Amino acid sequence: MTTVFFKKAERKNAKLRLAIAGPTGSGKTFGALLLAKGIGGRIAVADTENSSAELYDDLVVFEHANIQPPYTPEKFIEVIKAAENGGFDTLIIDSITHEWSGVGGCLEIVDKLAGTTFKGNSWGAWSEVTPRHRKFVDAMLQSSINIIVTMRSKMETVQIDNGKGKKKVEKVGMKAEQRDGIEYEFTTVLDITHDNYALATKDRSRIFAEPRPITEADGVLLKQWLMSGSANACINGNQYFELEALMHQAGIDIAKFCEKRGLNSLHDVLQQKFDETCEGVKRIIERTKQTALENEKQLQAEYEARLDDDYQRALAHIKDAKSINDLNHPADYFRGSKYEVQILNACQAKSDMEGWSA
Repeated sequence: MTTVFFKKAERKNAKLRLAIAGPTGSGKTFGALLLAKGIGGRIAVADTENSSAELYDDLVVFEHANIQPPYTPEKFIEVIKAAENGGFDTLIIDSITHEWSGVGGCLEIVDKLAGTTFKGNSWGAWSEVTPRHRKFVDAMLQSSINIIVTMRSKMETVQIDNGKGKKKVEKVGMKAEQRDGIEYEFTTVLDITHDNYALATKDRSRIFAEPRPITEADGVLLKQWLMSGSANACINGNQYFELEALMHQAGIDIAKFCEKRGLNSLHDVLQQKFDETCEGVKRIIERTKQTALENEKQLQAEYEARLDDDYQRALAHIKDAKSINDLNHPADYFRGSKYEVQILNACQAKSDMEGWSA
């Protein structure tokens, strides 16, 4: 029985995942704000660069949060969740280099763990830190809003020919300061030269075919590209987790649910079907709760009926008791029940009548 289903390839509407890398002063923050302005909507900026983004408050209206160390992966996840819950359309994280090599970032966490918990074993330390970093990356990928991040690049000075037979010194951005392979996680990755030119090292949108300065118009083009996919968009990461949690609560076999509908996973559930699917699952949960409640009431009613019968039999047993020891069982049996006092009074009365109390 197959669990893999092939369908006609169809690009869906999407949310932006864009990274801008460059050396200090290359215009990463400025470029990110221009793109966000072109995309439109509410903009949030999480600033790890000592509030430097606020220097551009005349460029576009945005809301700002100054992020302080320690720059743990969990702090950046918190930033993403806060922007989502705040109803923003685009979040700029300036920069995610701090999550990797900043104060309290991944590299520092590994050094600390290797020197303490893992007693010099850096591999052991990475086994703990890598999953934490991965959760941060997943939070970006699964976010329900547009994400633009900046990354610092290591600086290098090179000599180039100025075209007149002379050499000139120029600063260039080298490898981005983040974990190797981070560029694979983004739709578009732009390297910014010191003279503010953007070169696409990865660009699925195919908007940045030629090196050029970033403009607001690029943000407009990005929005058009993001919205030009099929209207039958699949659910986003937050919706996936919400639906998965509901299905677990309802006791639904997710694999069988997907197989019945020709889905490879819950990720393939269409946006337009999300609310309907959730409501259906919630009805199952409510019916299950109602059934459990009715069963509980039925069991309670049966228990009460048995207890009433047992009470009548116990009174007859007490009446016919031949010794004080015969009173122990009914007294113990009804302890903690609604008939406890009545049974104890009946036992005492029988004991007094027979002279056992003395």
